[in-house]
Amino acid sequence: MFDPKVIRKDFPQLQRKINGKPIVYLDSTATSLKPQQVLDKENEYYTKYSANIFRGIYTISEEATAEYEKVREKVAAFIGAKDAREVVFTRNASESINLVAYSLIHGDEVVASIMEHHSNFVPWQQLGMLNVWHMDEDLDKLITRKTKLLAITAVSNVLGTIVPVKDIVAKVKAINPACLVLVDAAQAVPHMTVNVEDWGADFVAFSSHKMLGPTGVGVLWGRYGLLDSMSPFLYGGEMIKEVRVEKTIFKDLPHKFEAGTPHIAGVIGLGAAVDYLSTLGMDAVRKHEKEIVGYAMRELSNIKGLTIYGPRERGGVIAFTVEYAHVHDIAQILDEDNICIRSGNHCAMPLHLSMNIAATARASFYVYTTKADVDALVRGLAKVKKMFS
Repeated sequence: MFDPKVIRKDFPQLQRKINGKPIVYLDSTATSLKPQQVLDKENEYYTKYSANIFRGIYTISEEATAEYEKVREKVAAFIGAKDAREVVFTRNASESINLVAYSLIHGDEVVASIMEHHSNFVPWQQLGMLNVWHMDEDLDKLITRKTKLLAITAVSNVLGTIVPVKDIVAKVKAINPACLVLVDAAQAVPHMTVNVEDWGADFVAFSSHKMLGPTGVGVLWGRYGLLDSMSPFLYGGEMIKEVRVEKTIFKDLPHKFEAGTPHIAGVIGLGAAVDYLSTLGMDAVRKHEKEIVGYAMRELSNIKGLTIYGPRERGGVIAFTVEYAHVHDIAQILDEDNICIRSGNHCAMPLHLSMNIAATARASFYVYTTKADVDALVRGLAKVKKMFS
C-alpha cells in the first residue's frame, strides 16, 4: 500500500533536524527530494564504473555506456514513447525547450499560454511573433495557418491547473494540421501517468530533479521524423560521426543532440528515480496527491484573509496570499519552524500580472508529504496571522 510515512524513510533529508526541529518540505514543485535509492545509484557510477561513455572499449566504459543507454529505454517506457531514439537527454526542461526553439523555429508565429513557466515563454518571446493565449479565449482566434507552434504546460506550477492536453492538441491539429505542439510536462510527468503518444503532441519536455532524480538532467521527447529533420544547436564531442575540413556529418538520433560529456551519473540516477516511481505506481502517486491537496485546500480555506488561486481540481500545488502579510514575510516566518514554501512569482510573472498580483506564496506536495506537514503549515500561518493582523 502507498504509505507516505513509510516512503519518508527513504529520504535522508527528511531525517535531518535544524535547531532541533524536523524539516517540513513543501516546495517539491521547485525541486523534489531524492530517495536513498537514487543517491546510491548515482554513487554507484562514481565508485564502480566512473568512465566516459561511448568512447572507451574497456570494461568500465562499456558498463557506464550500458547503464546510460538503459535509462533511455526506461524513460521511453515511462512516458509511453514508442522509440527510445526519440528521447534526448539535456541539462533540464529549459534546455529541452530551447533546443526546439533554436533548431526548428525561425521567425515563425508561436502561441504560448499565459500560464507558462518562463522556460516555455521567454524563448518564444525572444524569437518574435509570440501570441499569448489567455485560456478563456477561443483558440480558433489564435491558431491560424501561419502558426508554427503552440507551447503549453500540462500542469501549471502556480495554479495547479491540469490542462486537457489531448483535447487541445486535437483542436489545434483540426485548425492547422501543420501546427506543432510542445508540452512543458515538468509538473506532470512526476505526478501522474503520462503517455506522449496518447497526447498526440509533437514535443514534450521535463526535468529529472522534479521527479526524485538528480539536478542537471532534462528530457526532450520528440517525434522521430521531426527530430531527425532538425539540426543540433550545440556542437562538440560525441555528437559527431565524421569531421573533415570542408564539412561535418553528425550522428544519428538521439546522439546528434547530446554534445560533449553528459551528466552521466545524473542520467543513471534518473533511471533509479523512474524505477522508484514505477514501483510506487503513478496512479497511486496521483491518488495520494489528490488526497493531500484536498485536505490542504479544506484546512487553508478556514484561515480568514487567505486567498487560494486556481481551480478546485488541481495538481499538487496551492498558491495563496494572506491579506495581512507580504508573501516573503510569510515564507520567512514559516522558515523559523523549518516549513519550506516558495514565495514570489515562481518564474510565471506574466500569469501573476494577468491576475493583478505581484506574487504568491506556494505550498507544493509530493509522495513524501503527509497531513502532518499540512497541519504544520496551518499552525505556521496562524503564527503569521498573529504577528501581522
